[in-house]
Amino acid sequence: MGPMAQYKAGDTGLKPNALTSGIKLDRAVLKQLGERNDADGLKWLATWAVFLIVTGGALYWTLYAASSPLWVIPATIAFGSVLALPGYALSHECAHATAFRTKWLNETCYWVASLIYFEPPHHRRIAHGRHHSHTWVEGLDAQITFHSPMKFWGWLQEISGIGQLIYSIGLVLRNAVGRPDAYQRRYCKPEDLSRIRRESWLFAAILLGLAVVAIAGQNWIVTFILLPRLVGGVAMGYFVVLQHAEAERNTPDIRESTRSVSTTWLGRFLYMNMSYHVEHHLYPSIPFHALPALSDALAGQLPEPDPGTLRTNWELLKLVVRRSLGRPSRSAVIRQAAGLKPAE
Repeated sequence: MGPMAQYKAGDTGLKPNALTSGIKLDRAVLKQLGERNDADGLKWLATWAVFLIVTGGALYWTLYAASSPLWVIPATIAFGSVLALPGYALSHECAHATAFRTKWLNETCYWVASLIYFEPPHHRRIAHGRHHSHTWVEGLDAQITFHSPMKFWGWLQEISGIGQLIYSIGLVLRNAVGRPDAYQRRYCKPEDLSRIRRESWLFAAILLGLAVVAIAGQNWIVTFILLPRLVGGVAMGYFVVLQHAEAERNTPDIRESTRSVSTTWLGRFLYMNMSYHVEHHLYPSIPFHALPALSDALAGQLPEPDPGTLRTNWELLKLVVRRSLGRPSRSAVIRQAAGLKPAE
């Protein structure tokens, strides 16, 4: 009997995890890898601060001392990327409470990172928990918002980060006025909705405050906060879109619904090792710094990671363009769901 024989699409019993994926890992190894500490998180945080200071300083120099104003373009891209991608990654890791062992440290960083990513932290934690318990299960996964099979317009929204910002701002505004949509009411309890509403008031107030200050002539708000966050959304989308795009839906096997991808040391740092995404979904309680060791421990049980973020993104772009033109959209390079048909 195949693994899908006991499940139906949309069945609330479909909760993919390591067991349903047929993964085996010694309990002693799992316990060791799952040990949380503050040292690794603080080391990452300090290094991120250095990156922000260096790229932020470069942006300041291009604005006020550079011989050519054109230097501001690469400087903004660099600073925005270093701001947005780690902001996403840290909010994700803190949502799992695995960035730091000390709770107040984890929650403080969670709030700051959630403001950068721009999603109320209580909603992020609940929705992300739902994403893990129902990974790529249609109608039940609370975080995968793009359509599958993906077409060019959907890809563009994801890769640019615009889709995420539109969703997040809409989420904040709906909850601030007490009107969450019907789907959110399915995975949020009434007491959760009340807390999310209070957090949304704060997020909306901060967004309004930034807008007022910018309109009042404080250009640094646009230069060092709003524009870099908008531009940095591309770096975030460049990594995040690969997590599940073109993967199998409604399957109990994480190895089919999720993609790991090889990347450089810089990509692994800025992304907090989320390039080991299959490993993370199999054991979401493992801290980011232990994911490479987890991958080694699971050797022989996992598919090979796809071949680099650049090549994988290029293959994904070719797929969605061909599909949008009504042409065959199978890839011989990256892992892809066997059952995907051309989008209507």
